[in-house]
Amino acid sequence: MLNGKISSDFLNYIVTQDVNPGERFPSLADISSEMGVSVGKLREQFEVARMLGLVEASPRRGITRKSYDFHPPVRLSLLMALALDSSHFREFSSLRAHLETAYWYEAVVLLTVEDKAKLQQLVKRAIDQLNQARVQIPHFEHRTLHLTIFSRLENPFVKGLFESYWDAYEAVRLNRYADYSYLQKVWKYHAHIVDAICEERYDEGKELLVEHMTLFRQKHTLGLENNGVSDEDLEEKGLYVNEMFEDRGSIK
Repeated sequence: MLNGKISSDFLNYIVTQDVNPGERFPSLADISSEMGVSVGKLREQFEVARMLGLVEASPRRGITRKSYDFHPPVRLSLLMALALDSSHFREFSSLRAHLETAYWYEAVVLLTVEDKAKLQQLVKRAIDQLNQARVQIPHFEHRTLHLTIFSRLENPFVKGLFESYWDAYEAVRLNRYADYSYLQKVWKYHAHIVDAICEERYDEGKELLVEHMTLFRQKHTLGLENNGVSDEDLEEKGLYVNEMFEDRGSIK
């Protein structure tokens, strides 16, 4: 059994119990009595499980099982890597680029009519923001557009890596980059990519995606070393304050 390879009493307890996502576990005191493990030790192991995104706790509901999500552990590890050396972003960005191109065809054929309409709306909103007298950086639209393209994949590991990439993108402050001509080029690419998806010209869409990523690498690689990651940046991203993720809004 795999649970024998996990050196945590509480994590093994999660594995062996027939508790579905959304359902509650007994209290740590009750688990302690059942397993013969101290409450203090279980409390420490519970914190690890919480940071892995496996459980959550509240005064009213107690300890609740969550659905498996690869994003929380990758996000935490990646933010720690950036705190140690921000140049790790370049390596993770390369991984993300290879994954997006590798999963392109599998992802785009799964998109629904509603997904495609959402992509078109994101492009429109972004271009509107760039054309305002006071230009706004459409980072939310940028993040959401890429994640929407791959949202129908049924692979939690790939999707967790993609989510973590955008958290890293924000941690190194690339979401604050304000070169207007560069943003205009980026969103022209996005508009053409979305048009290709909506018209099922998937080969052309992939070529545009690759060109778009090449543009990104050329623009940001040289300047990344100057975007050092401070403790305050990482605290804002949730490395030290481990309440999960801020509300990013929704596309109607």
